[in-house]
Amino acid sequence: MKQSILLYSSLLIMLSAAQCRKEKATGITNSNNVVYHADSSKTFLALGDSYTIGQSVQPSERFPTQTVALLRTGGINISDPQYIATTGWITNDLDAAISNQHPMGPYNIVTLLIGVNDQYQTHDTTGYRQRFRNLLLKSIELAGSKRNHVFVLSIPDYSVTPFAAYYDTASIRKQIDQFNDINRQVTAEETCNYLDITPSTREARSDATLIAQDGLHPSGKEYRKWAARLAPLMNLVLR
Repeated sequence: MKQSILLYSSLLIMLSAAQCRKEKATGITNSNNVVYHADSSKTFLALGDSYTIGQSVQPSERFPTQTVALLRTGGINISDPQYIATTGWITNDLDAAISNQHPMGPYNIVTLLIGVNDQYQTHDTTGYRQRFRNLLLKSIELAGSKRNHVFVLSIPDYSVTPFAAYYDTASIRKQIDQFNDINRQVTAEETCNYLDITPSTREARSDATLIAQDGLHPSGKEYRKWAARLAPLMNLVLR
């Protein structure tokens, strides 16, 4: 079983590297190479980890990109999303990246989705609460102190994916719920928007098309569901 896990981990690393090479070759946006529309007025900063950057899906299938497409269809003049997000990041990594990259706000929209790697690597719910609050406060600042322009997404439940088959899926599900209870409470205390996408990700248990080819991350189809819920909420504050 250990050999199977090691082979699976190696496959994910290779997939990640291939994705990075593809993005560099095509000039697609990533956390360090942002493409903007010069004629756009609204701005969008997406903060997070692999779920934000869309690991193992096409850049056009990322949830921020699909959300922007829906907003444009609805008549909102908005630029391509700017990303500060990388696969494998925990809250500390994202915090450091924001400090190092000095994103130029204020942004009209800021999304924050972070915590799955805190659960996977550290299982530290107490530390996560404070680290997540710090990131949310930074998100509010980057949104020009407009709290209703900040959108937090809950952590997806990867216990339903093929990757988790070697693990205690009941424990993963319970821990994901614990981490989401924390980010939901903190978001409510800071009066920002909260979108619970976790139940949607659990539908992958019976629908393999909601999982990317790497067997771990959401597919573009799953991200489309998030975008369909986010766009109307963002539309209200962008009008």
